[in-house]
Amino acid sequence: MDKSFFFGRFDLDIQLRDEALNEQNIPARRMVANASIGVDPLDGYYSARELREALSEVFEGAPGAKKRLAGILSTQCDDYQRCLYYALAGRGIVQMLETLDWLVEILASRAVISADMRRARNIPAPLVNPYVSAEPDGLLVSASPNFQEGASWYLDPDLGGLVEE
Repeated sequence: MDKSFFFGRFDLDIQLRDEALNEQNIPARRMVANASIGVDPLDGYYSARELREALSEVFEGAPGAKKRLAGILSTQCDDYQRCLYYALAGRGIVQMLETLDWLVEILASRAVISADMRRARNIPAPLVNPYVSAEPDGLLVSASPNFQEGASWYLDPDLGGLVEE
């Protein structure tokens, strides 16, 4: 006898919730996982990936990289990318990039699952958008590409530097 049961809708945020509560994760990972709960799967993935690429380019000294990062942080959209950036700012560029690599991997899987479910006409559980508006809330970062990177970009202990208190 073939029976099917309805268990409810799949929660696309389940892994993010688990990672946010996992005491084995470093605080930076827990923070960005929490910040990503409720964000649209495709928007979250592309936004985190774009931020990660821009940070890496600035660190590598790529031409135009600072202008790109300044543009991302000063855009007139919701604060998701700024939230990710400021959750990681000052923690050292190695930790910033590693944490964003980790998050992008989770968000990529989440986006694929979301797309597969929609193609199969199996609508996931509704996401509760954490942002009340599509505009930034408060002051924006200057769009000037002439910003100065702080010590965490080059004196990162993971790069062999010593950050003094």
